[in-house]
Amino acid sequence: MDRIAPGALSALTPQSPAQWQTAPLLFRHRLHADPRLAKAAIAGLIDRYPRRSYSIVHMGEQGAGGRRVWREGDFGGLDGARVLDSIERGRLWLNLRDGHAHDAGLDATMRGLFAEAGALAPPVSSYGHRLGVLVSSPGAQVYYHADLPGQGLLQLHGRKRIYIYPPRLPFLSEQGLENIALSQLEVGLEYRPEFDRDAMVFDLEPGQGLFWPLNSPHRIENHDSLNVSLTLEYWTQEIRRSQMINVANGILRNHYGVAPRSRKLGGPSFYAKAALQSLWRRSGRLDGLRRAARPIDFRLDPDRPGAILDLGAPKRRDGQGA
Repeated sequence: MDRIAPGALSALTPQSPAQWQTAPLLFRHRLHADPRLAKAAIAGLIDRYPRRSYSIVHMGEQGAGGRRVWREGDFGGLDGARVLDSIERGRLWLNLRDGHAHDAGLDATMRGLFAEAGALAPPVSSYGHRLGVLVSSPGAQVYYHADLPGQGLLQLHGRKRIYIYPPRLPFLSEQGLENIALSQLEVGLEYRPEFDRDAMVFDLEPGQGLFWPLNSPHRIENHDSLNVSLTLEYWTQEIRRSQMINVANGILRNHYGVAPRSRKLGGPSFYAKAALQSLWRRSGRLDGLRRAARPIDFRLDPDRPGAILDLGAPKRRDGQGA
């Protein structure tokens, strides 16, 4: 995967970036047919992936009475093939973060995709590009959540249904964005079933992908097969400033009891908040909050593929929603 052939994002046009700022945009790609992204290659990638750069999550069943279960765990020493086997037999979701930083082929793929998208038109003039690999179980779900950077998803293997909601009230609140920015736990948003009336729903097949407007809440339900996807992440100056405001306003609201009154991306109030969030980052307080929000409390069972073993008393993140 030393380079990506032109036309991998085959359905994008010069108008596409403006379109996905206002509504989800479905497109086609050709990466699902590349043998270097086959399941065996993904198993090899898992074999050499550093611990600090992955999250493996056990979640509740689809439609499980509205009860959320979201627990983070560890491979427990299993090799890549056995991890894939566990995911295929269980109810698990694996996020291999920053694949571009750990695999030269994925880095070349990421650079090619963003070069192709960036050649279209603004606002794809961006930076901070990242590529991740998601692997998830048949029938697994990802709860209602939002992401802070710009996002895209390319489906490689399996089929999934994704619901995408408008990035505004009542689907998304300023406080919800602030909480995500502080904890980096994206699944803490309130979800109500009536939200689905306003969702755009896509059944993604291998060779299809989506871009969607910034911060659009979404949730995912896998169909009856192992799923593998690539995620794309990007930042612009406006997105980065919005993130700084989310962090600073969250600090003010949650730690100083001050209800923020502004989300301005310039002027004296912005620079004061930029300094506040920078101070918290440098002090390590933000890292401490984020570690506390994501405890590791299980490992994969080596004797029962798909099962998990608790590490001490299980810590569950429960709530209403699906």
